[in-house]
Amino acid sequence: MSGPTSLDDVRRRIDELDARLTTLLAERQRLVRAAAAFKTDEQAVRAPDRVERVVTAARERAEHEGLSPEVAEAVWRAMIGAFVEYELTEHRQRG
Repeated sequence: MSGPTSLDDVRRRIDELDARLTTLLAERQRLVRAAAAFKTDEQAVRAPDRVERVVTAARERAEHEGLSPEVAEAVWRAMIGAFVEYELTEHRQRG
């Protein structure tokens, strides 16, 4: 793929990526909803050890792909935090 030719081109490409990310995040949400059924309490939902492993893996993949590990960590922590809250709601609704 060639480099962007204008600001409009950059924005169009970002919009396309955002659409793809939305599709992937929807898939992740479906899996989070499924995971809630397997967890017995809120501590299992929060799973701090798992969070740290996921963030570490995201940083390592980021570095390999040329993404700032700091950006990757910030994005993953925000995403995980939002999904933990979503999963807690799902878990509470299941009883």
